[in-house]
Amino acid sequence: MKLSIAIASLAAAAAQAHYTFPSIGNSADWQYVRTTTNFQSNGPVTDVNSEQFRCYERNPGTSAPGIYSVAAGSTVAYNAKASISHPGPMAVYIAKVPAGQTAATWDGKGRVWSKIYQDRPTLGNTMTWPSNGVRSINVQIPRCLQNGDYLLRAEHVALHSAGSVGGAQYYISCAQITVTGGSGTYSPKNLVSFPGAYSATDPGVLINIYYPIPKSYTPPGPPVETC
Repeated sequence: MKLSIAIASLAAAAAQAHYTFPSIGNSADWQYVRTTTNFQSNGPVTDVNSEQFRCYERNPGTSAPGIYSVAAGSTVAYNAKASISHPGPMAVYIAKVPAGQTAATWDGKGRVWSKIYQDRPTLGNTMTWPSNGVRSINVQIPRCLQNGDYLLRAEHVALHSAGSVGGAQYYISCAQITVTGGSGTYSPKNLVSFPGAYSATDPGVLINIYYPIPKSYTPPGPPVETC
């Protein structure tokens, strides 16, 4: 009985250490963000080759209720439920919805994603991560985007157990947005697909962040695109 209680307590503590990304701006949870598989468990994706690695959708093909309007060049908050409690990099990707579809109908498949935000650690006696402990990430929407619908993909890579293959944990969600006031000159040079963009052995994914303390760090995926 005591062992069962101890195991249950450990499981509860692990769940409390996890998190989701359920909202953008000042909106309600899952109003503009597609409900993720971990909406109750808070658990991560660990397989970079899984279809879940794209948007971690609980019910693929089921959109969020709304599409969030944002002006190109403005900053939008992508919010975590519970703070980001594991060490690791935060990234945000964007993908233009093709003609004939909307942010509520498109699945985001293909080599269509570009990175618009990436943080990096401060290196020293420890690795200090700017996203650690925060509840939202402020992301600037490129001013040069074409007007129209997009999917906005938040991704936090937790590296506390990343010393072995498959140990990295990914916390992911996709928001449905429409962009207005863009210049239309955005021309990303490094489009990627999900799955496909990462390997389980990428140096920013397979890494011991505790000992010896790394002297450098390269986040997974492409570089950040600029206008």
